Amino acid sequence: MGKDVDFKNHDRFVQLGITIAAIRKIRGLSQEKLSEKAGISRGYLSIIEAPGMAQDFTMETFFNIADALDVDPAELIRASMVPDSIMKMKKE
Repeated sequence: MGKDVDFKNHDRFVQLGITIAAIRKIRGLSQEKLSEKAGISRGYLSIIEAPGMAQDFTMETFFNIADALDVDPAELIRASMVPDSIMKMKKE
């Protein structure tokens, strides 16, 4: 597994994991099936997708997950990024 995530990247990894989980569900894939297609363990995928955790993982794992989801890696990154303008909006 990866190393601890730097504070500045924590939210990025969390959002990426949530996005992977959402696309997996849209595609009708279980964690077991996606992990099999991506060549990683189901437990590792579970950690990557966990909404409260930030798990560092390699680019190879990222590309394998994107391929298994049939999503362009750049689109997967774009889908996971919430614009700063939205994040900085005041609550009403």
